[in-house]
Amino acid sequence: VDLDFTFVQLQPDAATVQTTQNCGNMLAAVVPFAVEAGLIEPREDTTDVVVRTTNTGLISRISIHTPRVGGLRFVQYSGQTEIAGVPGTASPVNIRFLNTAGSIAEGLLPTGSITDVVTADGTDYTVTLIDNGQPLVIIRAEDLGVTGYESVAALSENSELKTCVEQLRLAAAEVMGLGDVTEASYPKMTLVAPPVSGGAISTRSFIPHRVHESIGVLAAVTVATALVMEGSVAATVGSAGSGRQQSVAIEHPTGMFEALVDLNDDGAVVASGNTRTARLISRGELYVPREIWDPGHESTGLNHSV
Repeated sequence: VDLDFTFVQLQPDAATVQTTQNCGNMLAAVVPFAVEAGLIEPREDTTDVVVRTTNTGLISRISIHTPRVGGLRFVQYSGQTEIAGVPGTASPVNIRFLNTAGSIAEGLLPTGSITDVVTADGTDYTVTLIDNGQPLVIIRAEDLGVTGYESVAALSENSELKTCVEQLRLAAAEVMGLGDVTEASYPKMTLVAPPVSGGAISTRSFIPHRVHESIGVLAAVTVATALVMEGSVAATVGSAGSGRQQSVAIEHPTGMFEALVDLNDDGAVVASGNTRTARLISRGELYVPREIWDPGHESTGLNHSV
């Protein structure tokens, strides 16, 4: 491991944070930042860094372009890599996840079953409970009375659906061994439907109370994993590819997400990954009250800058 990274999940409705889960999008920014901050010294045109996410112990191998300019190496931000839902193009950040199974739950399939029946508000739902970097509850959209092709706005305005999804999330979490997740931001809820835009499967994600404009990185990897597992809810509506290394195109409200999965001879997923981008947007100082760094220190009104 070359670098440790701790993801902190902000809570929009409270002055608290959570550090129990991973975030693949934030992970894409870690190595460029480490080079900019002098934590990693690039020595080749491509810099490979092994990163440990301390939240769950997730290990990733991340590579970025660091060409030599005037005798020094810099992070290259310009490029032609394009991501659905993100304006413009940029240099690629290639991420390979090495040990994603059971990031928070007990194993890839925490119940040991490819599908489970979970009861919420008196109704039985067939779901796939899976964690390959992100705990997910995967359910057919039609089982919740929607098509799975609705816009983010339409789903956000459907209060009856949102109530049902939350009840199902709480019940599924108990079955997954996650306990009471009322105040937690996991598991995520993923509604799936047959693809309509040339991808492998169509998705709509609740994260968990807001509808995602696209799909999270590790959620996409987990959906791709479920898709290549025969008998899963995802496999019943989507279309997996063939071969030991597959690129799985996951449709979401603003485009397509390409997830990579590597399978062994038995068809089990042994590695996964994706390509993201990162751009240098701003640089500044954050001032933190002295008593935060030293709780025993009497406040003087002075701050430490970070």
